[in-house]
Amino acid sequence: MKPGETTRQWHHIDADGQILGRLAAKIAPILMGKHRPEYTPHVDTGDYVVVTNAAKIALTGRKGEQRMHMRYSGYPGGLHMRSTNELLEKHPERVVEQAIKRMLPKTRLGRAMFKKLKVYSGPDHKHGSQAMHDLSI
Repeated sequence: MKPGETTRQWHHIDADGQILGRLAAKIAPILMGKHRPEYTPHVDTGDYVVVTNAAKIALTGRKGEQRMHMRYSGYPGGLHMRSTNELLEKHPERVVEQAIKRMLPKTRLGRAMFKKLKVYSGPDHKHGSQAMHDLSI
């Protein structure tokens, strides 16, 4: 399989009430293309994935309070830490994106795969003109 030979499909996933890690574990192989018979590890054969209702994602246990998300500005004293609950209130799509991104390969190919992920905090998205396949995960 060569890079230009793959035809990509669009998948829609509603994250309302879904558990974050289980949802990310289902989405990452779709972005990689592991669900296809022509999967090749060195070629990006994955599909596009649109995730809606990221603000309604579920976390089990006390992960929302205990798990911290860190950002570093590059300057001394520039470490910013937020709990998952704080991040879910302010930027819910980032929580879902980070969970999925960390399950992808840490290479140029992984960065290309991540670009096919579209996450929206509400039920509306701007990819309505694409022929979507609704996945119930």
